Amino acid sequence: MSDRKNAYDYEELLASGRGELFGKGFAKLPMPPMLMFDRITHICADGGEFEKGQVRAELDLNPELWFYKCHFKDDPVMPGCLGLDALWQMVGFFLCWSGDPGKGRALGGEIRFSGQATTDKKLLEFQVDIKGHRRSPVPYGTATGTVKADGQTIYVANNLRVGLFPDE
Repeated sequence: MSDRKNAYDYEELLASGRGELFGKGFAKLPMPPMLMFDRITHICADGGEFEKGQVRAELDLNPELWFYKCHFKDDPVMPGCLGLDALWQMVGFFLCWSGDPGKGRALGGEIRFSGQATTDKKLLEFQVDIKGHRRSPVPYGTATGTVKADGQTIYVANNLRVGLFPDE
């Protein structure tokens, strides 16, 4: 794919969710409210800790976001699983961006929480560093990831795994 960009705005992420960005047969990002970032600020095929690719994305936080209203009453915090899902979404996006077709599915990972995204935070920064990328028998990616809230690391993930499966 020679027309790959190295950053994507919110409208382009929505186009991915509608199946318009990469085309028929490629995985789609979830639509809001499950799309867990507002923009991809950087994506490359040869950078990152392992020199096999990297994706960085951001989510603007504000107290009106949907998850703060329901998790937890009188103690609003972003569910950790949503931050983890953002990292999986980014690995799947990387696979599609790399030219791999199929339906994206998270296949596991390990996460350690050391902080939280509360209503006083303004910005979440996500990063995945691709450790491995294979194309057969199905496209498959492994990565490490971090989530930062206002510059402080709050989640670290290892062995994130995402596969792209053919449409049956």
